[in-house]
Amino acid sequence: MELCTLPYDHPDAVKLIAELQQVFVVRYGDEDVTPVDPAQFAAPAGHFVVGYLDGDPVACGGWRAHDEVLDSLRPGDAEIKRMYVVDALRGRGLSRLVLTALEDAARAVGRRRMVLETGDRQPEAIGLYTRAGYTRIDNFGVYRDHPNSLCFAKEL
Repeated sequence: MELCTLPYDHPDAVKLIAELQQVFVVRYGDEDVTPVDPAQFAAPAGHFVVGYLDGDPVACGGWRAHDEVLDSLRPGDAEIKRMYVVDALRGRGLSRLVLTALEDAARAVGRRRMVLETGDRQPEAIGLYTRAGYTRIDNFGVYRDHPNSLCFAKEL
């Protein structure tokens, strides 16, 4: 898979994010309404990648910087958002490639810890993150009181 750094609102990213939103509809009954501004994923305070196989967009993910103390967030954190691999290609390690690329990009600009939220109805995501060394932290921000939210972190 070829990973390309692209804007969050690039048409291929928008297509994959729309597919991810449909996963949320199926699993939770609604789209993820977490506030997201595409500008948050622009360097140096963010990063977004799209993975391609044979020219087709098949995976994506990004991070946005956090430099405030808020709940369990700390200055220097990078929050992962919109990790997704198309259904037909799941289980082949593509999400791990995206995750590693995001961690490397965050580390390269001085981010000290990756944080993320996932839902309790996403066992694949929970498995990916725990196998990659992420551990549970208290829910933060808009996820603080959400009953289906699980937040994780990993020191870089």
